Amino acid sequence: MKKLLLAGVALNMMLSGAALADITIGVAGPMTGQNAAFGEQLRIGAEQAIADINKAGGVNGEMLKLSIGDDACDPKQAVAVANQFASQGVSFVAGHFCSGSSIPASQVYAEEGIIEISPASTNPDYTDKRPGPGIYRVCGRDDQQGEVAGGYIADKFKGQAVAVLDDKSAYGKGLADQTMKFMEAGGVKPAVTESYTVGEKDFSSLITRMKQADVKLIYIGGYQTEAGLIARQAKEQGLNAKVMSGDAIVTDEYWAITGDAGEGTLMTFSPDPRKNPQAAPIVAEIEKSGKTAEGYVLYTYAAIQAWAEAAKKAQSTEFEAVTKVLDSEALPTVVGDLKFDGKGDVTLPGYVIYEWKAGKYDYLTADASK
Repeated sequence: MKKLLLAGVALNMMLSGAALADITIGVAGPMTGQNAAFGEQLRIGAEQAIADINKAGGVNGEMLKLSIGDDACDPKQAVAVANQFASQGVSFVAGHFCSGSSIPASQVYAEEGIIEISPASTNPDYTDKRPGPGIYRVCGRDDQQGEVAGGYIADKFKGQAVAVLDDKSAYGKGLADQTMKFMEAGGVKPAVTESYTVGEKDFSSLITRMKQADVKLIYIGGYQTEAGLIARQAKEQGLNAKVMSGDAIVTDEYWAITGDAGEGTLMTFSPDPRKNPQAAPIVAEIEKSGKTAEGYVLYTYAAIQAWAEAAKKAQSTEFEAVTKVLDSEALPTVVGDLKFDGKGDVTLPGYVIYEWKAGKYDYLTADASK
């Protein structure tokens, strides 16, 4: 239906001699709510990418405009955002952030012929069970992330008590399950496993249970708010265990919650694109405006770059033409040359381990891993 409507609009414009309109693309994520820090990362990356692409002449001679969708990491809101984008005639969406949003929204995008490239959704089901072509991600997967985390835990904490916690979300539970699978394969079984609810504030009883088990490492599959509270409350209550989590604590907000209790926290995340030479001018431009290129800013930028490059090569923004390029060619982006496999997963390097120190995160050094 959407394609017929768009074809009619295009025909009317041609007959009337009107100029083509700007191309509207979408960015979707938690612009409000407790994960709004990540929505801000997506928005910053999208706005910078569009500014740079337009400055260079746009896409096939047309300028890009941005429509921002707020899903608050809620599946129902994500579907509403996807439908809103469809009604706007959006042909591409950079998003969503939470896997629990991207998965249901992808159903709408597949039905409407809208390309979706997620900068951040890591649950394997997003691509393993994608509802059709045109669904991609520029980040890695939780089974890759869990393999790195689980392998590290098995190597460094063998013979010690480990707790594995999750927040019951598609992302958090999926990541915790994958980490536990690889941890157990390496010979370490968790002494404590527990799920908590997003929005919980008091983890005293859980921390008491971990103290009784003499836990030396707390692995958390969840987002920065609860992970930060667990790390801080554990320290306050005398549990001096190492904390480890995934890419959802790649935000300064984590340290704002933990304070010094976050010192030494480990996390898995893709290689930092800010260290790429080609990213330097983009990072400088973002920082010049008082913003930061942390976390998923540059991955969002890269998602838009990939779509724009594919549209230029295809000389079209039509779904079939652009997906044909995305499915077959390596595309230059700020995070490196992006190549997608048959599922829509990216073939870039996977995950590395980072450590939080004095309010900043960087790659884990050999000395720090001892």
